[in-house]
Amino acid sequence: MRRTRIGMLTPSSNTVLEPMTAAMLSALPDVTAHFGRFRVVEISLREAALGQFEMEPMLAAAELLADAHVGSIAWNGTSAGWLGFERDRALCAAIEARTGIEATSAILALNEILALTGAKTIGLVSPYIDEVQDRIIANYAKIGIACVADRRLGISENYAFANSTEAEVADLCRDVATAGPDAIVIYCTNMRGAPIAETIEAETGIPVYDTVATSIWGTMRQCGADPARIEGWGRLFRTVS
Repeated sequence: MRRTRIGMLTPSSNTVLEPMTAAMLSALPDVTAHFGRFRVVEISLREAALGQFEMEPMLAAAELLADAHVGSIAWNGTSAGWLGFERDRALCAAIEARTGIEATSAILALNEILALTGAKTIGLVSPYIDEVQDRIIANYAKIGIACVADRRLGISENYAFANSTEAEVADLCRDVATAGPDAIVIYCTNMRGAPIAETIEAETGIPVYDTVATSIWGTMRQCGADPARIEGWGRLFRTVS
């Protein structure tokens, strides 16, 4: 059996993405995810919070993941949404230069999915505070994707994002669905969005892209593994290639 190992760079205070990733891969014994953490505790535009995403700690974590001979390394976080998409492109180039391993991110994969599906409008769901969410919306407008509806929980503590329940996330998705976006995006890897994707898609007919799911999609593709083997976690895995 050919084994596929994917590496994930993980915010230190995140408690959702590791068990969620394991659950999504549970039916694929030949595909395993491996995690490296670096410190992230606050999501805001304060200088100290922005400094959490300096490149060197992320590269150090990536080097340790490389010891596991992973086939791809993803930054499994959404900071490029407010810092600018070029930050993730630069990070991935640096990871590849440092480790020799292909790299992607939750947001670069998401943006590729939006491009492949021709999505021009999104409904945005996140736990973030206003200044962060507004920056995300502005960055998508710059690449020609309009946010036609959004919901935010107004939280800045990264650990606390995980306190939102699947039912709460589903209700936020239903709210933005009323605007008829091309896609609903759950923009946080510490939020329980992936398990409700199929339900919301069945109710609304709108694809739901959760950023934990987009990281898996992106890394599997880089490793040459077929994301369509993942079943029950939304149409992303069935229809986007």
